[in-house]
Order: sequence, then structure tokens, then C-alpha cells
Amino acid sequence: MKKEKENGGGLLVLVDVGNTNTVFGIYRGDELVESFRLSTDTERTADEYGALLLPLFTLQGIDPASAEAVVISSVVPPLHLTLDRLARRYFGKKPLFIEPGVRTGMPIRYDNPAEVGADRIVNAVAARERYGSPVIVVDFGTATTFDVVNAAGEYAGGIITPGIGISAEALFAHASRLYRVDVRKPTELVGRNTAAAMQAGIYYGYIGLVDGILERLLAELPGVKGIVATGGQAPLIASGSKHIREVDPDLTLTGLKLIYERNRG
Repeated sequence: MKKEKENGGGLLVLVDVGNTNTVFGIYRGDELVESFRLSTDTERTADEYGALLLPLFTLQGIDPASAEAVVISSVVPPLHLTLDRLARRYFGKKPLFIEPGVRTGMPIRYDNPAEVGADRIVNAVAARERYGSPVIVVDFGTATTFDVVNAAGEYAGGIITPGIGISAEALFAHASRLYRVDVRKPTELVGRNTAAAMQAGIYYGYIGLVDGILERLLAELPGVKGIVATGGQAPLIASGSKHIREVDPDLTLTGLKLIYERNRG
């Protein structure tokens, strides 16, 4: 990736705050210059986040003072004040939070639109831009969410399930003779020991959940233009899915950039 010092113009700093990880994406124009992933910690102060970020920026030759805007999607409300302080102190900008009142260009057909996680709307905006509509987004995070954009290009709603990580943790916590194993694709379907049997059950069981839901969605939503997966576990699950053909780890950053452009000025 090109370093900031090799390019001219301002930077766009995009922040995607999830329950487990926070991703900072740095754009110059249409190019994603760099991205950084930190653990999400509600006890961390703005200065602590700054102390972690500044060396990463320096390593890549990026000057925080050249930021023209900071845009934040967060599903962790206790961090909003911290992130506001971080943006003002280290980037010199008042951040734009994705929240009710921000123009997304997408009608939201939810009983209470304020209940929808900001990341879900951002992902839907990006997927519609990339594939058209109708389109389905599967985001593999702490929870796994299935979000639907209908043929009219509207956010129609979605489905929320426990993520594969917390599903596995529930098994480890409640079965006294089972121990913690890595969540990964097993080498064979039928395990020859306890660890392999658990890995097969977790992996193929979760793919069954994902593909089962997608089959039902496809039956109700004819003419789907695409099914795109994002989130930390997307490559793992997509590799075994019958329906997921596209993995875009930067989908949320793309959506944040699109929304910023629709609210610019």
C-alpha cells in the first residue's frame, strides 16, 4: 500500500467499532491506504487509543494532522465520548457518527430504525452500491447478522444469530468434560478424537446454520444480485458455504466512505 508521504491531499479516517474489534481505515481519495485493527475496550481512554494508534500511523508514514474528516460507526455506545475525544485531540476533527439523522441514501423499513446497528446499515449501503439490489450481507462478528436490501433498494430487515466464537464458548462452558479447542476447518468430517470431533461439529454445524438461513432468504427474495460476507470469521465460513461467493473484509469501510460523501458539506 502507498504511504501518506508519497501522496498529496487529505486523509479520510473511518472507524468501525464492533463489540470485539475496532478497525481504523485510512482513505486517500478512492484508495484504502492502510487499516489497523485494535481490540475494543470500553475502559480504554482516548489517550490510550491515541498511544496505540500514533506508532502505527508513524510506521506507515501517515500524518494524523492531514485528516480532513473522521467518520465513526459504533455499536458500543459507552465508547462514543472516548472516540469523540480521540478524533478531536489526535485528528483535529469533530467526528461524524453514523446515527439517526445522517443521510445514508437508503430507506430503512424497520419498525424502529434507531434499533438497527450502525454497522448493519453501513454494510447494506456498501453492498447495494457494489452489487445492486436485492442483495444479502452476512457479517461474521461477535454476532452473525444477515441483512437484506430488497429489490427497491431499501433496508428490509435482517436476522441475528450468535457468532461462531460465542457459540463455541457456550459449548466449552457448559460441557464439563469438553475443553476449549481452536475454531477452524477440520481436516475430515468424522473426528477421530475429542478435539477433532468438536472442531467438526462447531465448523460444519455453523455452516449448516448459515446455509440454512440463506436458503430460506433466497426462497423469499428472488433475483438476488449477490451474497457478500464480511467480518473476522468470513473467510473461514465462506470457504465451506454453498451460497457465499464473495468475501469483502473492507465492506464496512466502503460503506462509511459512501455515507461520508453523501453528508459532506
